[in-house]
Amino acid sequence: MQTNTIGSLTVSAVGLGCNNFGGRIDAARTDEVVAAALEAGITLFDTADIYGGTRSEELLGRALGDRRDEAVIASKFGAASPENGVAGGAGPDYVRQAVDDSLRRLGTDRIDLYQLHTPDDATPITDTLEALDGLVQAGKVREVGCSNFDAAQIDEAHKAAADRNVAAFVSVQNRYSVLHREPEQGVTQACRRHGMGLLPYFPLEGGMLTGKYRPGEDAPEGSRLAGMGQRAERFRNARNVEVTEHLRAFCVQRGHTVLELAFSWLLAQSTVPSVIAGATSAKQVKGNVAASGWQLTDDELAEVDTITGAVSHPR
Repeated sequence: MQTNTIGSLTVSAVGLGCNNFGGRIDAARTDEVVAAALEAGITLFDTADIYGGTRSEELLGRALGDRRDEAVIASKFGAASPENGVAGGAGPDYVRQAVDDSLRRLGTDRIDLYQLHTPDDATPITDTLEALDGLVQAGKVREVGCSNFDAAQIDEAHKAAADRNVAAFVSVQNRYSVLHREPEQGVTQACRRHGMGLLPYFPLEGGMLTGKYRPGEDAPEGSRLAGMGQRAERFRNARNVEVTEHLRAFCVQRGHTVLELAFSWLLAQSTVPSVIAGATSAKQVKGNVAASGWQLTDDELAEVDTITGAVSHPR
């Protein structure tokens, strides 16, 4: 599989999102999914301290076992989950506590990419970055990143890191897909300014881009959107349904699937080093990896822009 870089890290072009571990799937299924990912050449495993009620990190660490060195582990801190004893925030004392808790759950001595899950308006970003730099200096963390930051927050963080001569964010993890192009209104440009990677979350828009949801039909039983109730409207709304059908026709004309488009379109963006997608089975993992090989032409990318109603930006 193709590899790219995030800071000093080399990662697979397709990564595995571990948000299902400890929630939608148990330890045994987690072992199967992680083994399938390693077999398929996936090296980037993305988790967070709050996923699976804090069990995701634990199950990932156990599943990797003695193959830990084959993996680039990305985890996150900062989002609160009071019911699971996770206070959240980005204060220096909490940063130091959170990393030790995650290292213990993961059963490892370092986290390769440690990401601030959400901005903390109560804490100056300089304080957070200095604490994170201390973790890098201690060898507990290799690179640092952020998530859910807008362009102005990215710029502020990079200025603070330069002013204090501390580790800077090498990545930002935001919602981004062929259906959701919001990062192109500032975040992708900030990534280029600062040499950062953009790691998309919801690359399949809750499953809308898997091809399993059709207009006028109920969501398939057991599917992610079927269990979301009214919250499914975030992904399965009139606009997304209509655009997805146009994208489906575009793909069929070229002998491809919408799933292939979802992965390959993101990987055609110069700011995207890896597409992280969750999976609940070994079959899904293999399907995600296989979907990443469509080399879209400039004309095809332009047509996708037209279909989605997006303004084309330099890739």
